[in-house]
Amino acid sequence: MPIRKLKDFLDDHHIRYFIISHSPAYTAQEIAAAAHVPGRELAKTVMVTIDGKLAMAVLPASCKLDFDRLKAVAGTRDVSLASEADFADMFPGCEVGAMPPFGMLYGMKTYMAEELAEDEEIVFNAGAHTELLRLSYADYVRLVSPVVAKIALD
Repeated sequence: MPIRKLKDFLDDHHIRYFIISHSPAYTAQEIAAAAHVPGRELAKTVMVTIDGKLAMAVLPASCKLDFDRLKAVAGTRDVSLASEADFADMFPGCEVGAMPPFGMLYGMKTYMAEELAEDEEIVFNAGAHTELLRLSYADYVRLVSPVVAKIALD
């Protein structure tokens, strides 16, 4: 989703947000450093398949996904990391790896690490490897309705 489409969606819902531009960066930790955002405050989107369906796992940049915990939360034993080929066409206009964590816009479930609830704001990729969006955690949860659970490993 290009930044414009995401901004239009947020504007339509009267959400206040801030754009953070940074030099090109590709890993979550590189992005956090380039944008001067602590790694625990930057949300990264990890694409997974759960029972053969794509889903998003949203984690602090400094954490890894705990597949066993996600399996327990999803109530299944079939959870795996999605390959780029599995989702490359699902996010037109987005750079691969820079998808915003808005699964509901693509008909997929969003699981979110409870650690991200510790901050009043959430910062995430906005479709490009040079821009982030910052908005209130409460607004994000209201729009996305993620399943919030302990799914991250430090």
